[in-house]
Amino acid sequence: MKVIRAFRALGPVDARSIGRDSLLPYIVAVPLVMGLGVRFLIPYIGGLILQTSGFDLVPYYPLLISLLAMAMPLVAGTVIGFLLLDQRDDRTLAAIRVTPLGLDGYLAYRLSLPLALSVLFTAVMIPLTGLTELGWMEILLIALSAAPLAPIMALFLALFAENKVQGFALTKAMGVVVLPPMAAYFVSGFWHWAFGVVPTFWPAKFSWALLPGDGSAVWIFTIGWVYMAALLAILTIRFRRMPQK
Repeated sequence: MKVIRAFRALGPVDARSIGRDSLLPYIVAVPLVMGLGVRFLIPYIGGLILQTSGFDLVPYYPLLISLLAMAMPLVAGTVIGFLLLDQRDDRTLAAIRVTPLGLDGYLAYRLSLPLALSVLFTAVMIPLTGLTELGWMEILLIALSAAPLAPIMALFLALFAENKVQGFALTKAMGVVVLPPMAAYFVSGFWHWAFGVVPTFWPAKFSWALLPGDGSAVWIFTIGWVYMAALLAILTIRFRRMPQK
């Protein structure tokens, strides 16, 4: 019930906060623009490369899809992370601690919102690319596998950025988390699994496991969710203990 009350009370406030910001509405639109851009540009660029060099991009479409699956969770987490920074600077979080909602109810709302938005937008964006023949259920599972990245990103920004300037710097630095899955795609053996210390590896690996001939999808999905849930629990505990301004 607390979460439902939080959505009713804080949802309109968040919508107004995002609408007033000069940058956040455009950040939200990035994954959809990416999906449409990929749909029209990648086949065209791939055709040119194939004609000029004989290199075929089509076998690497699964890698591209796995990277796009991470886009919306990371973007949604960034938006919510900046809202957390704003509310921390406005002393809103300190005030929420003494309300009936409490910090736990607030966090349940704040972290479930980017997770739900990530699933929705990712499930729309991937078919929009036109680069995969996966069915709707498989696409939805990919979206679910990547969704925990959103609250993880949000809490990371709220914990380690003192203000929006540092938040933007951290966001740029966090772009490197998409590199380990790219490297893992071309590496086998022990080092392939060593990339699993980075949470973005698991949703990428799950999307590859859905390809025909790979029967590891179920346990990849499970390990990924357990690992990211553990990271999220650690970040949540640290956030709850963090002195509020």
